[in-house]
Amino acid sequence: MTAPLRFGGRVAIVTGAGGGLGRAYALMFGSRGAKVVVNDLGGDTKGQGKSSSAADKVVEEIRSAGGTAVANYDSVEDGANIVKTALDNFGRVDILVNNAGILRDRSFARISDTDWDLVHRVHLRGAFMVTRAAFPIMKQQKYGRIIMTASTSGVYGNFGQANYSAAKLGLLGLSNTVAIEGYKYNIRCNAITPVSGTRMTEGILPPEMYEEFKPELVAPLVLWLCHEDCEDSGGLFKAAGGWFGKFRWELTEGVLCQKSPKASVSPEEVRDNWEQIIDFKGAHHPASTLEDSALLARIFQRNSEKQNVKSYSTAAASHSVTGPLSALGVKLKPSSFTYGAKDVILYALGVGVSTKDENSLQYLYENSEDFMPLPTFGIVPSQASAMGGDLFSNIPGWSVDLTKLLHGEMYIEIFKPLPTSATVNTEVEVVDVLDKGSGAVLIYDTLTKDEKGEPICRAQWSLFIVGDGNFGGPRKSSKAVPLYDAPQRKPDATEEVKTGIDQAALYRLNGDRNPLHIDPSFAAMGGFSQPILHGLCFYGITARIIMKNFCGNDARLFKAMKTRFVKPVIPGQTLVVDMWKEGSRVFFTTTVKETNQVCLSGGYVDIVDEDRQSPSTSSPVQLLSTAVFREMSERLASTPGTAEKVNAIFLWNINKNKTKAAQWTLDLKNGQGSVYEGTPKNGERPNVTLTLEDDDMAALMTGKLNAQKAFLSGKLKVSGNVMLTQKLQTLLKPQAKM
Repeated sequence: MTAPLRFGGRVAIVTGAGGGLGRAYALMFGSRGAKVVVNDLGGDTKGQGKSSSAADKVVEEIRSAGGTAVANYDSVEDGANIVKTALDNFGRVDILVNNAGILRDRSFARISDTDWDLVHRVHLRGAFMVTRAAFPIMKQQKYGRIIMTASTSGVYGNFGQANYSAAKLGLLGLSNTVAIEGYKYNIRCNAITPVSGTRMTEGILPPEMYEEFKPELVAPLVLWLCHEDCEDSGGLFKAAGGWFGKFRWELTEGVLCQKSPKASVSPEEVRDNWEQIIDFKGAHHPASTLEDSALLARIFQRNSEKQNVKSYSTAAASHSVTGPLSALGVKLKPSSFTYGAKDVILYALGVGVSTKDENSLQYLYENSEDFMPLPTFGIVPSQASAMGGDLFSNIPGWSVDLTKLLHGEMYIEIFKPLPTSATVNTEVEVVDVLDKGSGAVLIYDTLTKDEKGEPICRAQWSLFIVGDGNFGGPRKSSKAVPLYDAPQRKPDATEEVKTGIDQAALYRLNGDRNPLHIDPSFAAMGGFSQPILHGLCFYGITARIIMKNFCGNDARLFKAMKTRFVKPVIPGQTLVVDMWKEGSRVFFTTTVKETNQVCLSGGYVDIVDEDRQSPSTSSPVQLLSTAVFREMSERLASTPGTAEKVNAIFLWNINKNKTKAAQWTLDLKNGQGSVYEGTPKNGERPNVTLTLEDDDMAALMTGKLNAQKAFLSGKLKVSGNVMLTQKLQTLLKPQAKM
C-alpha cells in the first residue's frame, strides 16, 4: 500500500461547494488535512436567489470531522473577495477548484440574451475572475494547483445547451492557457469533465446512472490533480462512477492538394481527396499549438518530398516554430546495416567479454556451435541508423550543439535472437521532446527488421541537450519507457567487474567515434579531466553481468533492458552491479567502486525465467533419461565421499526433438550430493552444462553411445570445465567413459 495523499499546510478554495460535486471535493480536501474555503452563493440551479445555509452546512461537516474550513458567500464574479477570504483566514492559496455553475437550457432558437450571458458569467467569467485573483499569489509562492470544470457538452455539444457548451469549451481553452503561463512558476492547471448525479443533472441523467454516479466517485481525480506530486498540466480528464480517463486531440495526416508553390486549389480537388483527408490511419496527437505547427511543417515537408516540391512549404507552414519542438514527428528513411561475425565478436570484446570467462566462446568464436551476438548488440545497427541518417540535420528548426549532448536513458527490447550475420533495416522516429528547464530531452525510437521485414529489436534513446530548455514543452512523456527503483532490501547478487584502461578505445570501434572517448583535449572541452567511457559500453557490461547471474549466460533468455545514465565512468574504474530478482524482472544499480557514485540507476532487465520454463515432473512427455537420473541418484547414495572428491555442480539439458524437455542437476558440491530435476538451487551456478537428446542420454548411460564420439559429432554439447566430466565415472556405467 502506497503512502496516502495528504494536504497538510495547503489551502484549498472550492467554488460552488454547497452541494453536489463541490461539497464532495471540499469534504475530501478537509479529511486529508487541507484548510478549505467553502464558497457558495446559495442560489438555485438557474442562478436565482441567495443563501448562506449551503456553505455553512458543509463547513460544519468538515469541522465536525476534525478539519478546518470557513465559508464564503460571494458570487464567483467577485473572485477577489473569495480569494481574500482565504488570505484573511489562512494566509495563502494553494488550490483552486472552479466548480460553480448554473443551467439555463433552451433550444438554440429560443435562447435569450439573459440565458446566454448569465451562463457565461457564472461558468466562464466566474472561473476567470477567481483564477485571476489567485494566480499572482500562486506565482509569488511558486506553487499552485487549479481545476477548471468543463463538460462533455463542451466537447461534443448537446441539444438545448448552446450557452452551456460554449462556456464549458471556453473553460478548456482558459485552462490550457493558464497551464502554459503558469508552468514555470510550478502552477499546474487541468480541466475535468465530470459525470455525476447532482441537482444540475437530475432529470438529465437516467435514474439508474443518477443513483450510481455519486459525486464522491469524482473527487479522487480532483484531489490527485491538485496534489503536489502530480505534475500533469494542460490536460482534459473525464470522471464517471469511479472510472477515469483522459481526452486528447487527433489530427489526420491529411493531403497536400496544392501541386506547386503558385498553383491554385479547387473545391473539386478537396472533394476528390476527401476520403484520404478524413482517414485517421496514422493520425497524429498534437498536445500544443507548437506541436500542431511542427507537425504541420513535417506533413508539408514529407508531401513536398513526395511531389518533388521545393521546401518552401516547410518554412511557410512552420510559422514561428523553431527550437526543440520542431523535432516532433521527424522520421528518417529506413537505412540498412550489414554486419558479420567480426562485428559481433568486436562488440563482445568491447563490453568486456574475455576468453577467461565461462562459456565465452559462444560470443567470441564464430565456429562455436552456440555462437550468437550478445542481445545488446542490437544497439549497434540502431545507433548507426540515427548517426548515418544524420538525425539532427533533418530537424527543420533546431540546430543541436553536439558538444552539449548527453545520453540520458536507454531501452532495448529483443523480439527474437539476433542473427550472427545479416543485413538489417532500421527505422528512426522522434516520438517526443521534453522541456527540463536546464535542457531539452529528445526521445526517439528505432525499429530494426531482418531481411524478411520481421522485427528483431526495438530501442528507445533519450538524449539530453544542455541549455536548450525553457521552450514551453511538456516535462513528462507518455511515450517514454518508464524507469523503476530497485527494491529496498539487500541485493540478491552483487558482482564487480574492472573495466580495461583501453576499454573506450576498443568500444568506439563499434561505431561511436565521438572523440570525447579517446581525445584528452576534446574531453577537456566537455569538462572532463580525461576521456570517459561510452555509456553504452558500461550499459552492455552491466547487461552481460546480469545475463551471467540470472540467464545462465544464454542470450535467448534476455528480453529487454532499461536504465538511466547518471555519472560518467573512467576507463580502468571498477563497476559494482547490485541485482534484485523479482519474478521475471531483475532490477539493478551500477556504481563506480572508486568514487562510490551511481552511474546507472532505475534500471531493470526483463528475462525469460528458466524456473517457469522448466518442465515439471508431471509432464506428459515420457523421457527415457528420467530412469537414468534415478539410477544415478541411487549410485550416489551408495558411493559416499563422491561429492567431496568432485566438488562441482553439473546441469543436464535434456532435449526431445531438439526442444528442451527437461533439466536435471547433479549437485556434487553441497553436503553428500544430490540429483534432482530442475536447475541448481539457491542461486548456485553449474560448473559444467551438458546438452543432448533424451535418446542419446539413455544410449550414453547404457554404453550404446561413446561419450567422446558423441562430443566430437555434436550429439553431446559440453560447456564450462569439461575436464570435470572425467570425475563422473563412479556414477556412470563403465562403458560410458567421458
